[in-house]
Amino acid sequence: MSAYPALDESFVQRVLQAAGERVQTSGEVSVSFVDDDEIHALNRDYRGVDRPTDVLSFALREGDEMPVGPGEPEWLGDIVISIPRAEEQALEYGHSMAREVGFLLVHGFLHLIGYDHQDETAEREMFGLQEEVLQSLGLTRGPFSS
Repeated sequence: MSAYPALDESFVQRVLQAAGERVQTSGEVSVSFVDDDEIHALNRDYRGVDRPTDVLSFALREGDEMPVGPGEPEWLGDIVISIPRAEEQALEYGHSMAREVGFLLVHGFLHLIGYDHQDETAEREMFGLQEEVLQSLGLTRGPFSS
């Protein structure tokens, strides 16, 4: 991540906090930035898709309820982002790395809490929420984005 000093822990926290506030959800999330080889292996091993991808989410809200002690945050799961894939996509879409990583963080977070894009209605809702969060952070589309 050193090539992108703005994409530090405080950036990740700011994006995820904005997403959580938008959908009125809070909890703990683990975020890992990896290369294409690592995300390819995870995608193959856990989803049966033998290719790299941009973001994976591993939700803990699926299945049995995890007990949470008083005053402890709920553990929502893990988000894994491929930095090489994010770089390619930022170039392809003509916006900043911050916008692309912000998009992937919000996308992964929404998956952790149960949003999906399996049909047109669900996709419209999920992508609308993503855009609202990114706009609120000033992470706009295009060459002049943050």
